[in-house]
Amino acid sequence: MDTAVAEKTEQIHGGAVEELLQLVSFNIGSEEFGVDILKVQEINRMVEITKVPQAPHYVEGVINLRGKVIPIVDLRKRFNLELKEYDKDTRIVVVDINGNILGMVVDSVSEVLRLPANTIEPPPEIVTGINSEYIKGVAKLEDRLLIFLDLSKVIDISEMSGF
Repeated sequence: MDTAVAEKTEQIHGGAVEELLQLVSFNIGSEEFGVDILKVQEINRMVEITKVPQAPHYVEGVINLRGKVIPIVDLRKRFNLELKEYDKDTRIVVVDINGNILGMVVDSVSEVLRLPANTIEPPPEIVTGINSEYIKGVAKLEDRLLIFLDLSKVIDISEMSGF
């Protein structure tokens, strides 16, 4: 999936219009997360990351993406989770947060999901040790829960102003 372009779509169920959200889902450890597909530009395999001095602890560094230098955030570090070596499944999810392009390192990318908006509930106070301010909601899927992230709160662009 080089470029993700989609719109929120509506589906008609029994005469009622139901809003559908499209999410890109990915894993960090045993947890599954989702972000709005409209924020995702592309998903890439892991590449060499150039370290940047005095960057916030969760910024791995920068990469050159087709001539543009973009910062890379390790979500394990951002969420204060146990670190893990990158492997063949590790991906960089390139996102646009309010006009700022950056990459997020995740353990693996799962799928694109289309969910009715009403399946997403407000976040509980504490979810898996991740500060709940990062969470827009929790989606109830058939056999699992998916944490819907608020990217503008996960990544503090003001902390990254040097990029």
